[in-house]
Amino acid sequence: VLLVETSTSYGRSLLSGIVRFVRMHDDWSLYLEQRDLTASPPTWLSDWRGDGIISRVTTPGLVETVAKTGVPVVDLTDRFCRSGLPLVRTDDELVVRMAAEHLIERGFKRFGFVGFPHEAWSARRLSGFQSYLAEYGHTCNIHNSVWLDQHQSTWDTERDRLADWVRNLDMPCGIMACNDVCGHNVLAVCNQEGLAVPEETAVVGVDNDELLCRACDPALSSVMVNAEGAGYRAAELLATLMDGNTPKDSEQIIAPLGVSVRQSTDVVAIEDPTIATALQYIRQNACRGISVDDVLKNASLSRS
Repeated sequence: VLLVETSTSYGRSLLSGIVRFVRMHDDWSLYLEQRDLTASPPTWLSDWRGDGIISRVTTPGLVETVAKTGVPVVDLTDRFCRSGLPLVRTDDELVVRMAAEHLIERGFKRFGFVGFPHEAWSARRLSGFQSYLAEYGHTCNIHNSVWLDQHQSTWDTERDRLADWVRNLDMPCGIMACNDVCGHNVLAVCNQEGLAVPEETAVVGVDNDELLCRACDPALSSVMVNAEGAGYRAAELLATLMDGNTPKDSEQIIAPLGVSVRQSTDVVAIEDPTIATALQYIRQNACRGISVDDVLKNASLSRS
């Protein structure tokens, strides 16, 4: 049985990797429910008579349930602390290294991080981002946002909190968002505050959700995690367990693929805000037949 959400691009990519493995091993029969990431494990699981489970919703209750059945489980959950089960997850240290290098290469010397508290993967990314920047003598301004919380504040309240944080950043600033959902929120606030993106504020997310990244204004650059590879490895690991063998490593770390560069970071950092404004106007209107005079009307600059 596959307890993997179908509501996110990451979950669907995990499933794609699992299916790729299954097509190469035709003795598998799968049961998959359409799910979201916060759904509880199904009640019928305690009476289920199958051979293995791949789960993205591993909770203490699920661990207790499957322990009674003795069914092998591979854990894909990266939201909490270790469950004690064989685990496959993304290499968060390498994710933040790629994001930090991408921003540093573009000339940024001031940095921010927006993450979700109480999410283990976000905490790992924040810690790694800070550590990597420290190697270059840089620090990081941090904002904790909210996500997947039944008691969360409204988007209006969160937007105001995020806007206050963004307004107090020293520009230009390179911001890492812990994932693409977070990156989308950051870009929405930057637009609201009239900040030039990417000239004043460059934003990079994680997961490379194509639809979500293209829905951002401007399009969001993102670290490409190898979710399909993680799904395939999870299926391999489960096959090993179902054959009665013990894997060499109980935790499998899957490296990301690189950074998909889009407009939100496609820039060299500009210290002068007036020059940044002029470049933003050119970037947005370059294909509309504008002239130097048009640029001067929208920026406090001499013609030279």
